[in-house]
Amino acid sequence: MTQKELKEFLDIKVAEYNQIQFLDSDPIQIPHQFTLKEDIEISGFLTATIAWGNRKSIIKNANKMMDLLDHSPYDFIMNHTSDDLERFDGFVHRTFNNIDLAYFIQSLRNIYCNLGGMEAVFATNADDDSVQKAISSFKKGFFELPHQQRTTKHISDPMKGSAAKRINMFLRWMVRDASTGVDFGLWSTLNPKQLSCPLDVHSGNVARKLGLLKRKQNDAKALSELDTALRKLDPNDPVKYDFALFGLGVFEKF
Repeated sequence: MTQKELKEFLDIKVAEYNQIQFLDSDPIQIPHQFTLKEDIEISGFLTATIAWGNRKSIIKNANKMMDLLDHSPYDFIMNHTSDDLERFDGFVHRTFNNIDLAYFIQSLRNIYCNLGGMEAVFATNADDDSVQKAISSFKKGFFELPHQQRTTKHISDPMKGSAAKRINMFLRWMVRDASTGVDFGLWSTLNPKQLSCPLDVHSGNVARKLGLLKRKQNDAKALSELDTALRKLDPNDPVKYDFALFGLGVFEKF
């Protein structure tokens, strides 16, 4: 396949999967329950944090988190007491448990009260052509409060070799335009051209079959390689190809 043919093929797949029906089986349906910017950010971030494993389980447990936050995540975060955190006892999604969730709630309050909010934290540290350093800086700020070491594993650090799939997915949700009703276009201080494709086993395998990626591990180096390839196809919105790679891998078993 030539570069032109590859782009045409992937653009068709983007159009096919970047549709409102995509919400029916995808965790992004959780933040679509809300209208307040902060509610969308928080529900999206918490959902993305547990977005590994079976998607039905992810959606079920993300909804459970929203129940625990009284379906008003921003209000809960800003006004909760230490006693309110006891309701999280027994919550678990794979290795993410009540201890982790309680810290996430406390740290998010610190971000909104003292760091200007989530968008400000990411935008302040982003490069013109990448958000990977911003993700690393976000992790440092996120864990500036006293915390258990076990909780740090739930936010990846690209500067330490991670592809940071879940945060890159969250940033796609927040930044890409909302024209198809899937992503939100909520953050204007970041641009889609800065984003990276969420790299996981599905998108990685499809990217290798299409010749977009040679590196075998799904790590930060592979993400950089994929970034370069996708930016050649669309320098202004390379992360739109997440829909194509994910759709081909999950729905078409490409």
